[in-house]
Amino acid sequence: MNVALKLQRAFIAQRPWLRQPGRNNIVRYATQWRSYSTPVAPADGTLPLQGVRVLDMTRVLAGPYCTQILGDLGADVIKIEHPVRGDDTRAWGPPYAKYKDGSQGPGESAYYLGVNRNKKSLGLSFAHKAGVDILHRLVKECDVLVENYLPGSLEKYNMDYETLREINPKLIYASITGYGQTGPYSNRAGYDVMVEAEMGLMHITGSRDGDPVKVGVAVTDLTTGLYTSNAIMAALLARVRSGKGQHIDACLSDCQVATLANIASSALISGEKDSGRWGTEHPSIVPYRSYQTVDGDILFGGGNDRLFGVLCDRLGHPEWKSDPRFLTNRDRVQHRAEIDGLIEECVKQKTTQEWLDILEGSGMPYAAVNDIQGTLNHAHVQARGMITEIEHPSCGPIKLVNTPIKYSHATPGVRTPPPTLGQHTDEILGQILEYGAADIAQLKKDGVVS
Repeated sequence: MNVALKLQRAFIAQRPWLRQPGRNNIVRYATQWRSYSTPVAPADGTLPLQGVRVLDMTRVLAGPYCTQILGDLGADVIKIEHPVRGDDTRAWGPPYAKYKDGSQGPGESAYYLGVNRNKKSLGLSFAHKAGVDILHRLVKECDVLVENYLPGSLEKYNMDYETLREINPKLIYASITGYGQTGPYSNRAGYDVMVEAEMGLMHITGSRDGDPVKVGVAVTDLTTGLYTSNAIMAALLARVRSGKGQHIDACLSDCQVATLANIASSALISGEKDSGRWGTEHPSIVPYRSYQTVDGDILFGGGNDRLFGVLCDRLGHPEWKSDPRFLTNRDRVQHRAEIDGLIEECVKQKTTQEWLDILEGSGMPYAAVNDIQGTLNHAHVQARGMITEIEHPSCGPIKLVNTPIKYSHATPGVRTPPPTLGQHTDEILGQILEYGAADIAQLKKDGVVS
């Protein structure tokens, strides 16, 4: 039994009146549970999800990103991997982090390392009945299960929600798919780039007169992982009130439509066709785009008339402020080509750093367009602790992007490195499920676990 459930049962045992139904008791439960549980989460670094156990049956990006967020916040995440191949992304390289002892193979994939920290790896095949038995026993000990198989795929292994809720009624079961559990596309495989295309994002991404392009990172996978982690945490709170788990249906297509945000709202309200791709430009604000310098690019955001005036002064052309074509933002939108052309000619006379120095302290929104190495080595990124180093058991010290969230009374971050395949099989089977050494050895011999 996990720590959170033990604590919850102890709490109710001391308050038998809470077993009686009624709204008042639910409110009293929620209020008193918070104060009761405070002592086990002191303000000295204890993480918010400590005591929550997650069974991670996901691979590639959206699912692992979701469970990594939960792990960063303190959850005990058990990652189920194919006993031979592991997560698909273990083979996605180069680059790889090289093995320090000269072991065979290219190393640990950078892609895999990016979304699997703070997890334990159990190499297991649920094509074997014994593997399914292990999973069922783990389900009894877990608060959350996250999977990203096609709808119905896990039913033949008795790992579907309806089966598992009978084993653990408190289980929160999150399914991440391309197109959801229902609808005409529900049985269609969905990858990030296809969903970006079909759900509008690619159409509005790219240069004004260029072809549609995908976003440089698999943003639909990532937003789906974010939405799902948020939904899981809300379901954990709901379980405190109801005592019941539930099934979460999350998919890339829904999350991509949701994150069209103001663009979708504009189309719904106007009933008109969208305005297409704008590159770094803004359809309603000028100047608002990137401009080439001698050695790179810099972006300006002239969000109002005052800021436009600041930009004109810093660029050395105060006369633009009084030009009738550029007096107001509306004027500048109508004369976009003219003002952009003037700024382009000016900006390409100096380096990016020179313009950064000139604009420093102006109050004008501006930014260099950095590459990835420039970003990772950025002074602000370093100062915010966004890059961390941890000792990997097979590769030695490796650098990882840190969690972006800061708390006043807790310190989320990289506690353990991304695991090697099956690194924690013996620990999970022996300590959580109480298998004996001989039983574990036999399971390995039979190819059930690795």
